[in-house]
Amino acid sequence: MNEYRLNGLSCPGCASKVEGQIKKIPHGETARILFQSGKLIVDEQINLEKVKKILSEEKISLRTTDQESDNHGHDHSHAHGQGEKRNLIIATLLFLVGYLIEERVSLPLSIGFYVIAILLTGTTTFRKGIRNLLRLQFNMDTLMTIALIGAVSIGEWREGTFVAILFGLNEFLEGFGMEKARRSMEKLMEAAPREATLVTENGDTTIISIDHLKAGDIVLVRPGEKIPSDGVIIEGSSSINEAAITGESLPLYKGIEDSVYGGSINNEGVIKVRIETPFSQSAISRILQLVQEAQDQRTPTELFIDRFSRYYTPFIIAVAAIVIILPPLFGAGSWKEWLYQGLAVLIVGCPCALILSSPIANIAGITRNARNGILVKGSNHLEQLGKITTIAFDKTGTLTKGTPHVVKAISYHTSFLAIAGALEKDSTHPLAKAIVNEVQEKEKTLLEATSLTTLPGKGVTALVDGKRYWAGNESTAHHLTIPEQIQRDIDQLKEAGAILVMVTDEEQVLGLFGLADEIREESAAVIRALHEAGIQETIMLTGDHPQTAEKVAQSVGVKTVHASLLPEDKVKRVQSLSAQSKTAMVGDGINDAPALAAADLGIAMGKGTDSAIETADIVLMQDHIEKLPEAISISRRVNQTIRLNIAFSLGLKLLALLLTIPGWLTLWIAILSDMGATILVTLISLTILWEKRPPQQKPSSISLAK
Repeated sequence: MNEYRLNGLSCPGCASKVEGQIKKIPHGETARILFQSGKLIVDEQINLEKVKKILSEEKISLRTTDQESDNHGHDHSHAHGQGEKRNLIIATLLFLVGYLIEERVSLPLSIGFYVIAILLTGTTTFRKGIRNLLRLQFNMDTLMTIALIGAVSIGEWREGTFVAILFGLNEFLEGFGMEKARRSMEKLMEAAPREATLVTENGDTTIISIDHLKAGDIVLVRPGEKIPSDGVIIEGSSSINEAAITGESLPLYKGIEDSVYGGSINNEGVIKVRIETPFSQSAISRILQLVQEAQDQRTPTELFIDRFSRYYTPFIIAVAAIVIILPPLFGAGSWKEWLYQGLAVLIVGCPCALILSSPIANIAGITRNARNGILVKGSNHLEQLGKITTIAFDKTGTLTKGTPHVVKAISYHTSFLAIAGALEKDSTHPLAKAIVNEVQEKEKTLLEATSLTTLPGKGVTALVDGKRYWAGNESTAHHLTIPEQIQRDIDQLKEAGAILVMVTDEEQVLGLFGLADEIREESAAVIRALHEAGIQETIMLTGDHPQTAEKVAQSVGVKTVHASLLPEDKVKRVQSLSAQSKTAMVGDGINDAPALAAADLGIAMGKGTDSAIETADIVLMQDHIEKLPEAISISRRVNQTIRLNIAFSLGLKLLALLLTIPGWLTLWIAILSDMGATILVTLISLTILWEKRPPQQKPSSISLAK
């Protein structure tokens, strides 16, 4: 399949009609026009000249994506827009000259100026409208063509010309608004690097395309350059700006063995990076792919407007016919008078503003979220996010960091820490790593253990200086009688929700560790913000035991807890919640993927497993939930904007139509009401892109420290 960019595509109805015509060409069955991103996808074997001919009839030009790359993102629609603007200016001047001549000399002499002005701004509309009439296809071009013919036929040259100019201006502004929204989306694409400086085996460097990078390659990244793909720093250190990927405004200081994202910017020092994934599998590539796919998923609102528009235009034509015929039949005025009113009804009925009420707002909302590092995989998911009233969270890795740490160490013997470090230092278990980190902070050197044996589900046992020791849960101390004081300490740690690790020898308990998964610093503030934003219910779903889950829930402010859940139990809980209210599920692990799929909306952490990210409808690239309240706020604003746009566009038309009752509706008022609605709908939608950002300060050495 080949992908092309379309210039001049500002009408969803035109897009649908053109797509239908292209599908009739040999090899055109799979053709798709993506209106919101302004792209055409067709089979490689299709006759491109026939496609161009169909497009040219709608004043749409075609360009390959390679041409865009070669011109470094230059906006080729600019020249097309300049031509339209020039024609509008000339037509307006001719209209003014014609108006002066009509007032001071004679109408016949002014008609020549009016005709030229109409041809400059209305030829394309007139040609498309005549073609649609012959095919019995009714859209806004059809309505305007009937109105222009009618105005001229009753001698209203001045108003007919003014209508043609204003409609041309209206179409120009429609295209401008749509292109503005598309360009805001395309700016996100500029984060993708194009080239990489490859370090060869003999130490030389060569510039290659990022498409030729493969895992294991070493690349050199100088200050100010973009890191070409996901990898690990193997030489040097620098502050890295990851805003394009995570939305995080402050740079992060990174050194050897630290992971870096492709598309992030190296601010200071020269670094060498070992590429871990080809660019096509990198985080930035995945972001761009998700954003592109997101633009052209239709929301229920857009589908409703499409269905409504099919009946709306014929209905308006029927109303106009009634206005033209019935009043003069009953002697309420002259035929010419009511023909004029009927033509005004046709112009008022143009559904431009209604059709644009949704797509620009959705593109703006997806773009705004993407800037913040939140990837919404489709307009339908954006709309759904604004309707969510219940959010279910996984605990580990979502509300907590997913890395256990020692919250309390109780020693009953001087060798407690040294023995614990010896037993756990060679283990890869997360609990063992946390214990070793705790021991290393207090012990300069660790003892050596021999004959180390793992006790599945219990812990480990080994010899240290010829003596046997155990480290693990309570079952490893089955050979001991636990003193009353130590038992009280054990019970207190368990009541606090801590994970218990005991260190013992053959005769006594040497000490206790209480471990817990560290709660994310932002979790409590986020839960509070969600409640303030109108989320009615927050729920934790976790496989941990109830005491630990309750402790975390109390700390972060989650209202309800369901613990000791298997993955299938989470799915059942989510399905039950979804049956009662609009529910989102937030998680990061592979065991969360089924629950994410079962929810009305699945939200995955960006550094979670691939399965969770692929299953989810929304991805938080920052790997924490801090931006979730803002994402919900943006989506609600998008939904409110769309509702406002629809109400405003229909309300203004209804008001204009009511002016036909006393006979006050004129062609001027009709076209101004239609154009005014379109302009306001576009501007209101584009305000979603505007955001006030606090002034960025240069990070200090303290804020950059790891």
